[in-house]
Amino acid sequence: MTEGLLPIGRFARLCRLSVKQLRHYDDMGLLAPAHVDPDTGYRYYRPEQARDALVIGLLRSLDVPLPAIGQVLAGTTDVLGDVRDRMEADLARRRRNLAALERILAAGLPLPEVRLAREPARRVALVRDVASEERIGEVTSACVARLIGAVLGGNAAPHTRPPGHGADDDPSAPDGGPLGTLIGLFPLDLAPEIAISVAVETSVAVPGTVPDVLPGGLFAAATHVGPYEQIGLTAYALLAWVGDHGHLPAGPLREVYVSDPARTPPDQLRTRLMIRLDDAE
Repeated sequence: MTEGLLPIGRFARLCRLSVKQLRHYDDMGLLAPAHVDPDTGYRYYRPEQARDALVIGLLRSLDVPLPAIGQVLAGTTDVLGDVRDRMEADLARRRRNLAALERILAAGLPLPEVRLAREPARRVALVRDVASEERIGEVTSACVARLIGAVLGGNAAPHTRPPGHGADDDPSAPDGGPLGTLIGLFPLDLAPEIAISVAVETSVAVPGTVPDVLPGGLFAAATHVGPYEQIGLTAYALLAWVGDHGHLPAGPLREVYVSDPARTPPDQLRTRLMIRLDDAE
């Protein structure tokens, strides 16, 4: 019955895998032995199974997940393109995190100036979507593109001053141009699927968007200067200030995109972060 077969130990050495790994791949349904002794449970393999075993070992050394390896062994090699795309996205995320960490190492934890500002309610047109935490930036950019397309296509006339940046309280603040200044809205409570909205202030209906009213009230506000992917640093500082001063946030977090990213270097982008205070009278 075992003639021409290799016992698991010899097969493991041939394939540069451990006996434990071969047993695991058998349990996962990736590489079943050619024969299992019914009395001892000992596993035996055909020499020609070495190719599949080596493929498994090679792809695992490249961090390819076992389910994807199973598809490769079944002849579906296109799955490796999806694995590569996920690796590229993870690498980009790690690079962003590294840049943020280097900023903290160089300048310490952020301590932006926090100001209280009373805001009126504002009528807006907005678009919505949901995203996992790692796709927030990508989905937010897509919402921005959808909103700009809707505003331009509908010939709406949004306001051009960002909330809290009127000429009287900040003469240096730029206006938002013909599109108005965009406002991102992000929940404070994180979930597997995060609701994202991007809005622009306008008093007219914009086809393809949802009309809404952003509530007014007393807000804590701070300005983030730097890349959008590092906004979390200033959001942390703003929320810490809210807690230190005994306030309760009444989310969502508002990100007012003051700068035009097409004309402003990433390290000079200005974004005003605002949190409505639930306990304010």
